[in-house]
Amino acid sequence: MKGRKWLGPAIVVLIFFVGFISGDITSSRDSAQANVAFGKLKTFGDVLSQIQTSYVEEPNVDNLINGAIKGMLQTLDPHSSYLTPDMLKQVEVETKGSFGGLGIEIGVKEGILTVIAPIEDTPAFRAGLRAGDKIVRIEKEPTRDMNVMDAVKRLRGEPGTSVTIWILRDGLAEPKSYTITRDIIKIRSVKSKNLGDGIGYVKLNQFQQDTDGELEKALQAQMKEKGGLKGLVLDLRNNPGGLLDQAVKVGDKFIESGLVVYTDGRIENQKFKYFAHKEGTYTGFPIVVLVNAGSASASEIVAGALQDHGRAILLGTQTFGKGSVQTIIPMEDGSAVRLTTARYFTPNGRSIQAKGIEPDIVVTDGKEAPTGHPSPLREKDIERHLRGDGEEKEEAPAPKAMPPPGEKKEDPSGRKNGEKDADAGDEAGKKEAKDPQLERAVELLKGWEIFKTRFIDKAKAS
Repeated sequence: MKGRKWLGPAIVVLIFFVGFISGDITSSRDSAQANVAFGKLKTFGDVLSQIQTSYVEEPNVDNLINGAIKGMLQTLDPHSSYLTPDMLKQVEVETKGSFGGLGIEIGVKEGILTVIAPIEDTPAFRAGLRAGDKIVRIEKEPTRDMNVMDAVKRLRGEPGTSVTIWILRDGLAEPKSYTITRDIIKIRSVKSKNLGDGIGYVKLNQFQQDTDGELEKALQAQMKEKGGLKGLVLDLRNNPGGLLDQAVKVGDKFIESGLVVYTDGRIENQKFKYFAHKEGTYTGFPIVVLVNAGSASASEIVAGALQDHGRAILLGTQTFGKGSVQTIIPMEDGSAVRLTTARYFTPNGRSIQAKGIEPDIVVTDGKEAPTGHPSPLREKDIERHLRGDGEEKEEAPAPKAMPPPGEKKEDPSGRKNGEKDADAGDEAGKKEAKDPQLERAVELLKGWEIFKTRFIDKAKAS
């Protein structure tokens, strides 16, 4: 009788799913797909009934259904996911730029959680985590096949509490443990300073609710400097993106007219075009935009728009390549589905997805791996990523075995575990103190000012 008690909910769930979906499916042009979906939903109900009646312990129906929904979404691209009510609240908090955690952007590469970029001035950044680090364990749990949302849930927590993660990176003979104390991650959207000689510097860390206003304040401050603003370095490196409307507003500040970005999806309400307006546009000075593998999504929208309109020179390395639109669709129970619904395109019709934006001038920062070595994680490296235009579908590479923490592996350099080259730490510190990309950007802007003064202004005067 115990099994019979659980059979009823299984039938109710099946009827709910079939009743909810069949209306849309049966009106589809392809009735064959409707029949397939109906049959699969019946199978789902049958499996659920068997679990409820025959499993060795009485199962939790909520857990079963939530697991089924998560599994369904995990067959799509990695940016589509199911958000429980608690997860939805976390997403809403993120857009305001304040949450408890470590301060890292992560993705999945070859089944392993991988650091895309540590966020500046956060516990992860101060602990020394780097782009490309593989997180092989969180506390006592291996991360093999762990999805990003589940990992985020484990990494975040109350400020003042700590979490131990195990990192594998090139040059380490074995995984290294990092015990990091969580903190309130307050991401300051905009930072700025004057570099002298009329050159301003503005760094956008993330596109949040207040980015547009903060950028306006920064630009106004730069304009009031002695001699005004003769050139601007707009730093979008390691900016993971954020709010689309803020990216459009940032691009609009430097573009007088025309498209900033457009989206294209399967249905009409996902096809949008966003245009620039002349009012409030900052012109009359050259711009160099700094980008790298950590520049993603909204950052790529801004970089691509300025590049297509000829408003800025892009300098650095190829961007991340996240050119897809996610729509959060609320459910009645307070949960939500985050679903990829469209792709981003630059004003000239270039797809960002899985390709990224190529800089006009390639300059490495001395930290990214050179050609022929493991490259930073990009969208095209993430399993199940949405294919870009013209990208051929490739077979997923066989997962690489990760040694468990404490297991030794040979170092091709001949060094023993834990040994480092003499002065390696000092040399690394010297390299980190330099910023070749920023230095090159400043050189370009100074060179432009000299060229303009000597030739263009002189020609106009004559």
